[in-house]
Amino acid sequence: MQLPFFFSELPGEGVTELVLDDTASRHAISVLRLGKGDGLMLTDGRGRLATALVSADNKKKCIVTLTGIETLAAPPRRKAIGVSLLKNTVRLEWFLEKATELGITEIFPLICERTSRDKFRMDRMQHIVVSALLQSRQARMPVLHAPALFPDLVNGHAYPQLFIAHCMEGEKPALQQALQSHPGHPLVLIGPEGDFTAAETRLAAGKGFLPVSLGNTRLRTETAAMATAVLLTLGS
Repeated sequence: MQLPFFFSELPGEGVTELVLDDTASRHAISVLRLGKGDGLMLTDGRGRLATALVSADNKKKCIVTLTGIETLAAPPRRKAIGVSLLKNTVRLEWFLEKATELGITEIFPLICERTSRDKFRMDRMQHIVVSALLQSRQARMPVLHAPALFPDLVNGHAYPQLFIAHCMEGEKPALQQALQSHPGHPLVLIGPEGDFTAAETRLAAGKGFLPVSLGNTRLRTETAAMATAVLLTLGS
């Protein structure tokens, strides 16, 4: 049986005890009914993974004794998606959850010319990412950035393999084919439901972004982003 999985900052070398925060303590003691001596696992979301035993089963301040900490190697290939904010925030939240489960390493929320919403609750979005991290039992969660203007990301990223998925006419390779032809660390841009503007696609092309296709049907933004996450994961 797998040990329960929790998110927590982990201490430095030599520290053997840790107090879980209120939420984790309540979940461990009141929901999972863990008691003294029961085991659990902890991650800080940055690659560190710890095993521990409950030493004080207080539902507000559960104390655990660390029995081991390891640092897992970073994935050999970074996989990033830039995706427009959505008017329906629930759809963006759904994408963040699934992208985390699939192992996307970096997510850039975008404000494009046709983006219909510019509000972004970082605390809530980060909570969704953490929940998905625990659900999928991973030790590394994606870096979730604050929303950026489209030109700022196009000019300020640090990725060598660049792709932009848009619906405009023109010959475009399928993203899966493009990823196979351009191995490396990819960044794929997904626009708002009204698509990128011609000016945005020209700017991206001038900065080395290759136009790609996600198929023959017109996809919602979150569907396009999800399809992209799957293709990036398959190409790992």
